Amino acid sequence: MKIKNILIANRGEIAVRIMKTAGKMGISNTVIKTAAEPSAMYLSLADNVFDDTESVSEIPVFLDIDRLIHIANETGADAIHPGYGFLAENPYFAQKCLDNKIIFIGPSPDSIYKMGNKTIARKIALANNIPMASGSKGQIPTEKDAIIVARSIGYPVIIKASSGGGGRGMRIVRKEEDMPKMFRLASNEADKAFSDPSVFIEKYIENPKHIEFQILGDKFGNIIHLGERECSVQRKHQKLLEEAPSSALDSKLRDEMGKIAIKISSAVGYYSAGTVEFLLDSKGSFYFMEMNTRIQVEHPVTELITGTDLIEQQISIAEGKKLKLVQEDIKLAGWAIECRINAEDVQAGFSPAPGKIEQIIMPEGDNIRVDSGVKTGSVIAANFDSMIAKLIVKGKDRKEALKNCKHALDKVWIKGTKTTLPFFRMLIRNERFLNGTITTSFIENELDNYHVNSEYEELLAAWMATWLFVDENLDESNLKIDAEEAKNLSPWLLNKRISRH
Repeated sequence: MKIKNILIANRGEIAVRIMKTAGKMGISNTVIKTAAEPSAMYLSLADNVFDDTESVSEIPVFLDIDRLIHIANETGADAIHPGYGFLAENPYFAQKCLDNKIIFIGPSPDSIYKMGNKTIARKIALANNIPMASGSKGQIPTEKDAIIVARSIGYPVIIKASSGGGGRGMRIVRKEEDMPKMFRLASNEADKAFSDPSVFIEKYIENPKHIEFQILGDKFGNIIHLGERECSVQRKHQKLLEEAPSSALDSKLRDEMGKIAIKISSAVGYYSAGTVEFLLDSKGSFYFMEMNTRIQVEHPVTELITGTDLIEQQISIAEGKKLKLVQEDIKLAGWAIECRINAEDVQAGFSPAPGKIEQIIMPEGDNIRVDSGVKTGSVIAANFDSMIAKLIVKGKDRKEALKNCKHALDKVWIKGTKTTLPFFRMLIRNERFLNGTITTSFIENELDNYHVNSEYEELLAAWMATWLFVDENLDESNLKIDAEEAKNLSPWLLNKRISRH
């Protein structure tokens, strides 16, 4: 069935991303205007806008299944794309779409449910001989049961929420006396985040790499993978930077892990785009962790090295078309790196820093892609995630990609809110990161600082300090800053001092 009009049940950067591909395919799009973001950038790019600013519902529209179905019917949308986050991995939403004869651009409700519930996914993996870390066979009902299971596995262990992901409802436990407290914390957090307090336990793999495989499957049983992404740069289980491919995999290991990713996907009759995630230890052994049944934030790095539009594939599969690609068609060409530029205060532990973007300048070039949902004047609202833009850079190999990424980051200028740029500028100069030996514990355990004053920045700061004294239009007494102080300030801090006066 040919899709004519997609209701994008999302906002920001991913809404803009879906619009671009839908337009390329000759498909109209509809987006939702909310009271929280009445002037959001994505609204100005849409074909149709449904005004929901006067809704009296206490539930945000992007989490209101019945409201979204109503809007789809009201606007004549014959399909819904959930993007990522919100209801993207909610099986009830997918089923409600099907019940109302609306095409859900994603996998089946059954696949979402089975892979979304981590205890069920674990049972399916074990039944299909998928490599897994040792752990509980199902949900752990009480603290006492958790202690018994942990004793049998051996510490350290990790408690995980049965539903959801993204690092919520997860706690590492290294000794038995900590188990009761950590069990309660994990369960309570899971309940708040996913309305499901159930948890399970696995052996905690120390200092692994986080490797995920991009999957595409159609409704005829054809499933392929598009290689891996390295996602080990993360803080508290939240990814900050991704790259594709991974320097930790050779062609043999890539083939082995790819086949396992396809096997677990086939076990649930998976179709659409999906991601199978693994932990890779220092000895080259890998363990299935979970499957994300949606498009990923980091999907652009895979698109750049495979030349495949994953949103287009999602839409085509939803229309009932067979995959035109077979595994032999997938060739990994070059290297791609993605930096998630968020409105966060790096020096305050990456805490959210909502505010208005007074100015934003992003680099351009043949090896640069920027996916963003904001522009100068946009407001990063506290109601939603803090994403400003994704800077994706490519090179013929990792060395060139890193070089291009460094140059691109130095050309980014964002004024009005604190961002993660200082972190990325530090990271791209870090020796451990550059040699590719980092693990998921890198940020917490191995970094002394989350920001850097590079030679480039020192020169800029010195230039700005000189400028303060030669520009006759500036009143130095009002600025309350001297040349020596200016030299010790990074340019974004110096700019913030100047902009106050």
